[in-house]
Amino acid sequence: MPIVINLLIDIGNSSVKASYAKGGLLEEIIRYDGEDVYGFIANLAMRREIDVIAISTVRREGALFFKELESECNKLIVVDSSMELPVINRYKSPETLGSDRILSAIAAGHIFPERDVMIFDFGTALTIDFVSGKGEYLGGNISLGLRGRFRALNDYTQRLPLLGNPSEIADVGSTTKEAIESGVVLGLIFEVSGYIKEYPNHIYIFTGGDAIYFAEKLKSSIFVVYNLVLMGLARVAENYAKSE
Repeated sequence: MPIVINLLIDIGNSSVKASYAKGGLLEEIIRYDGEDVYGFIANLAMRREIDVIAISTVRREGALFFKELESECNKLIVVDSSMELPVINRYKSPETLGSDRILSAIAAGHIFPERDVMIFDFGTALTIDFVSGKGEYLGGNISLGLRGRFRALNDYTQRLPLLGNPSEIADVGSTTKEAIESGVVLGLIFEVSGYIKEYPNHIYIFTGGDAIYFAEKLKSSIFVVYNLVLMGLARVAENYAKSE
């Protein structure tokens, strides 16, 4: 039996990540930061004989974008909450749920079956999502991520500078620069620590661009797992292949 190759695409707010997958196993992660997202995907599809292209996007792509991609594979899957997915969705407004969040939940439930899991995704936003040991996506919370907080202080004030991730932080800032860095980073640390303290029996997964940065600053037992969305896409694509 020939090995089925699927192409997985995670279109985020600031970049696109892709991977070929054989069954549920990802190959090398390919990152793209340009504007021609269709060209990037089409080029990857032409390199291999692709069965399924599975896409998660947080952007508003037009219908033509997806119509043209259908010719690059046997089946195009654009994940949304209305699909039948390998997780029980308890979200009360599923039409507003980002596909990246539900796909991360699918991956987390596969990695840690029958365990209650909290997923902290440190990206443009900080999302905290809950997956039960019964395979249910229960929902979660959304707040500003690290870069968003630095940018908000700069955008909504006249005199505060735009800063980035500090290598070291002070408990109490003694300059405006230190005060911003400590306020933003410690604020996020206290926020995340509060969730962990409130739910002491969960598995904690950190993912997203700033996952390692914060994992190194917290003393809790944490699993850093990159590419959860792609891993969830792999499960969805694999389930489709099995059902055909």
